[in-house]
Amino acid sequence: MRVFHPIEIENITDFKTKVLHWANSFECCCYFDSNGHLSENNSFDLIVAVGCKKGIELNSGNVFESLKKFQQETNDFLFGYFSYDLKNETEKLSSDNFDGLNFPEIFFFQPDYLIRISNGKAEIGIFGEKKHAEKLIADINSGTSQKIKSEKFEIKQRVDKTTYLKNVNTIKEHIRKGDVYEMNYCIEFFAENAIINPSHIYKKLNEVSQTPLSCFCRFGDKYLISASPERFLKKTGNKIISQPIKGTAKRGITNEEDEKIKNELRNNSKEQSENVMIVDLVRNDLSRSAKNNSVTVDELFGVYTFRQVHQMISTVTAEIKDDIHFIEAIKNAFPMGSMTGAPKVKAMELIEKFEATKRGLYSGTVGYISPDRDFDFNVVIRSILYNETKKYLSFMVGSAITDKADAKKEYEECLLKAKALFEVLEQNL
Repeated sequence: MRVFHPIEIENITDFKTKVLHWANSFECCCYFDSNGHLSENNSFDLIVAVGCKKGIELNSGNVFESLKKFQQETNDFLFGYFSYDLKNETEKLSSDNFDGLNFPEIFFFQPDYLIRISNGKAEIGIFGEKKHAEKLIADINSGTSQKIKSEKFEIKQRVDKTTYLKNVNTIKEHIRKGDVYEMNYCIEFFAENAIINPSHIYKKLNEVSQTPLSCFCRFGDKYLISASPERFLKKTGNKIISQPIKGTAKRGITNEEDEKIKNELRNNSKEQSENVMIVDLVRNDLSRSAKNNSVTVDELFGVYTFRQVHQMISTVTAEIKDDIHFIEAIKNAFPMGSMTGAPKVKAMELIEKFEATKRGLYSGTVGYISPDRDFDFNVVIRSILYNETKKYLSFMVGSAITDKADAKKEYEECLLKAKALFEVLEQNL
């Protein structure tokens, strides 16, 4: 049985850095930092899972049922991810595009060690006595980061600007024909023969783009380095919450310019149109698991400021039915509407047609499940994915295409979202 022991920490910022590098020395780890964005929707300032006591890795074959059984067997904290391409299990779809990363469709693990920090209080959860916990903390405090020197590499764009503009205009033709109302269209930036120090890259990314759902994850030789600002789905008791993002604007140089840009975003009819379409889709997704009349839009068109961008975020909540398994609630809403479009199935068909890269973990979700069957999962965006063995590095960016979309402006939005990722990789955009 896992037992939690309190930890005395003098400097939380320094401790976070030490925990990050210590965690990366294990084959499996997940490091989630809310970066001080504490609210009723963020349970921890930091939660870190380290070491794999037991794990599950699958590519196909009734994945959600297998995860149910795994959760019942462990009855403990589980950390891991669902890749976007699990859509093929929930709908009659396929994923045949190029995949340079080769992440499994699903990976979850029961950690050996768990560290939590909330409201200035820290604790470590282990299968052992307090003296074992004390030794682990001593190891963390005395440890050093891995000496992996990043080497120069070239980031390429799989779809060039001309092709991107052409595809957006063709997608708009599908919209005008009534095939979809909105579709999320993404492009990949990638590098081959890339050698990086993943934990150092995450630390740099988290310094320039502090977000409430950022994370660093290692699954063997595969890494996720994420500055995600978006929550896919969280469950606390019988309440589930989703916070889709649709609407992005750059930061201003002065406070006055910043406020002007925020107000323009808040009142932009195109951005509102995109946002409300996805809110309606999320309401429908949650209703499949919710008690009658319990789905509520708590906030519509909220504008939130991050270091790199302003975002329009809405909040949808519901009460989960008593007879719905919590993993069914995830399955019923997956993949997230903000990264697909409306209607969802047709949008996903067109995504496969127009995108050149298999999404994999990008626009999937990573998070954790607690022993009491609560969970919290982000949306994997603003993220670098890295296969260390293949030396393949990838990140994707995209935007929502509607009838009102201007192809050139959508391309500029993609570059804005990629800006921080280029910066931390020391590449020119």
